[in-house]
Amino acid sequence: MLFGIYPGGVAGDDTGGLAGGLPDDPALVSSALDRLQGRPGRPFLVRAYIGFDDATRLGEPHATAAPAAAAQHAIRGRRLDLVAQYQSPGGDVDGYCAFLRELVEQYGAVTSTLQVTEEPNVMSNPTLDGYYPAVHEAIVRGVSVVKARARELGYTNLRVGFNTTPLFGPATSFVTELTNLGGKDFISDLDYVGLDFFPDVFQPVDASDLPHSVAGLLRHHRDSVLAPSGLGHLPLHITEHGWPTGPERHPHRQAGVVETVVDVIAAQSKQLHLSGYTHFALRDADSAETGLFHQFGLTTDDYSPKPAFDTMKMLVERFSV
Repeated sequence: MLFGIYPGGVAGDDTGGLAGGLPDDPALVSSALDRLQGRPGRPFLVRAYIGFDDATRLGEPHATAAPAAAAQHAIRGRRLDLVAQYQSPGGDVDGYCAFLRELVEQYGAVTSTLQVTEEPNVMSNPTLDGYYPAVHEAIVRGVSVVKARARELGYTNLRVGFNTTPLFGPATSFVTELTNLGGKDFISDLDYVGLDFFPDVFQPVDASDLPHSVAGLLRHHRDSVLAPSGLGHLPLHITEHGWPTGPERHPHRQAGVVETVVDVIAAQSKQLHLSGYTHFALRDADSAETGLFHQFGLTTDDYSPKPAFDTMKMLVERFSV
């Protein structure tokens, strides 16, 4: 599998706010990434978020928001997993497409995957892209714009995709709506589909049931979401997964959850065409806070490793491409 991690210290919460304490330390981030990667040259993704809204200025460089200056970490075989968020209250899809072209020009040489929008199926939270008008059009047009500009510039290894959270019931139609809107050209331009999922975080799962629950969710997403929409042939990449520590959430339980989930993904990777796993996040947003969104890190906010850090190192060594 292809592994990766979000190395920033800022996390969105379920109210539309941001959780975050100490600023990122680039030197400590780099050191932690080296240890997780295991050896120079091993493929490893560094997830970074960059946003477009109605105030975005085109025609000038665009800085990643989380982590800052993310391209500095795309070294020693690591490459960016760049998330281009669409957060235009005015529904400016034309501006977003221009923004995406500029991202390919600016970051294409150090980027492996470019994700068009973030969790666009979630409509209730202004930190996520489904809250904003014309998000379907932004995805369909944006994917093709990225693919076309990457071809023009010779970035033939840059993969483009979009992601969702788990989809059930009527919500499974979200992906079909995209393929109906975009048609064959949209489908042919897509290289992967991403999935953000956090089992046993927002809805408790007994530890003994976790492997079955994870395997069932992945199978459901493949068979009931991707296949009916015409995307069953594409690889599925786990674009965000994590489990926070905190009161009554023991660090050793975090390590166990990470190991269980990655073991299931690795075991099902061929059958379900699972291409990779990206962890959220490297460090806590704020270890002094006990809220659910503050302690997702494999380390505390001063980069002291939790048990899950060594577990992640072991999993990368065992299952990496």
